[in-house]
Amino acid sequence: MKLAMIGLGKMGGNMATRLLRNNIEVVGFDFNADTVSTLAKKEGLVPATSVTEAVSKLDGQKIVWMMLPSGDITENQIKDLIPMLNKGDIIIDGGNSNYKHSQRRGAMLAEHGIGFMDSGTSGGVWGLDNGYCLMVGATKEVAAAVTPILKALAPADDRGWAHVGPVGSGHFTKMIHNGIEYGMMQAMAEGLDLIKGKEEFNLDLAEITELWRHGSVVRSWLLDLTADALSGDQELQGIAPYVADSGEGRWTVMESVEQGVAAPVLTLALQARFRSQDATGYSYKLLSMMRNGFGGHAIKAS
Repeated sequence: MKLAMIGLGKMGGNMATRLLRNNIEVVGFDFNADTVSTLAKKEGLVPATSVTEAVSKLDGQKIVWMMLPSGDITENQIKDLIPMLNKGDIIIDGGNSNYKHSQRRGAMLAEHGIGFMDSGTSGGVWGLDNGYCLMVGATKEVAAAVTPILKALAPADDRGWAHVGPVGSGHFTKMIHNGIEYGMMQAMAEGLDLIKGKEEFNLDLAEITELWRHGSVVRSWLLDLTADALSGDQELQGIAPYVADSGEGRWTVMESVEQGVAAPVLTLALQARFRSQDATGYSYKLLSMMRNGFGGHAIKAS
């Protein structure tokens, strides 16, 4: 099987590598020519110097997977791809696009006879080794055509990926996933901040987080990452108490307002990130550290 991967950054590059290691042929393009060259030499990527060249190197039913920033960059790339593709070809958006945009884009591409899949993609910088969690929205026909690719990217053939519903549902599911993530991270950071503040007990945060990893009801990958980081530096020196929000947390809260469904934990977790941009505090350093741990997101130096 063969596809083109457009965008070979920290997510796209690792995804292309995982596909290549699972015998999926990948034609890759990125504006960083060194990245393309490195993947070609080390992993066997078929290099392309432009999107047009990448598409031209595909045969039969053409599948183009985009790992690009949400917004205008993704929108414009989809429009540019339309004249390069034929009826029955497929475009996949694996970035963090707004699900409403994905619904509109899917309808637009359907008018040209081009299939569309929105893939909510989770796994961060660890996905290369551990596999990615893929939440995809598409028609049954498009999902069936892309299934071998999804299985290669997922932790296993039978888990870590699902065709969750029609176009837009993949990005919707990932949006809610990220909103939940905000709440979980905030609760963990606040709790550990309280432990650190109880100076009379002189508690060891590294010991406690490692303890919780085994048998505790709060054990999780986030806790694993936190325990690992605290084992080296409990003061989190060099990390500014500033936590960015990627946008999906905002969309989740807006969705709760539109549906009239109460989501106070997710809303407050988002508001806490807003506040971190103007405040100081240990819990914000913890949140920043966790985002870096699972997603490779940049840490703002203090």
